[in-house]
Amino acid sequence: MNILPIFVIMNQHNGMRPQDIAVLIKIAVSQESLMNKDLATALHLSPAEIGYSLQRSAYARLIDLSKRKVMRNTFLEFIEYGLPVVFPAIKGPLAIGVPTAYSAPVMASYLMNNSSQEQIVWAHPDGTARGETISPLYPNAIVAALNDPELHNLLALVDVMRLGKVREKKIAIKLLSQKFDIGHA
Repeated sequence: MNILPIFVIMNQHNGMRPQDIAVLIKIAVSQESLMNKDLATALHLSPAEIGYSLQRSAYARLIDLSKRKVMRNTFLEFIEYGLPVVFPAIKGPLAIGVPTAYSAPVMASYLMNNSSQEQIVWAHPDGTARGETISPLYPNAIVAALNDPELHNLLALVDVMRLGKVREKKIAIKLLSQKFDIGHA
């Protein structure tokens, strides 16, 4: 019996997973090289899941083979064009939660602030807003975002790309581009 084909089948690439976006974001905006255990702690994922995420991202050519440098232009294009198709956000029931997408503070200065405007939230008991819910990219994203305001802003911008309208998406992609430092001297 040949073991190699079984091994190849078990470890074949099954496509990107939502948490891969958070891993790539965290690496892209980090000023220093993060170890896998640091990523795992910051994102509330297991170290093994970080390793698998980096393998999937390298296979998708969103990170270099050393798994330390995000291919920022390619990743930004994926966020802009692929993310809404692959990981769409679907609105759910009203609940108390953490503001995200165009309801997040990072978008407040770019959009008209209307108190009657619908809010979009990740359902969570420590939330500060009431609105329609969407699921975060991965289950522990809310906990990670509550512990890291910059990550919260970035995940909220990603949620704009998953859910927003054309104008909102243009603003979000511009802000993400600035955060990723694309096109700046």
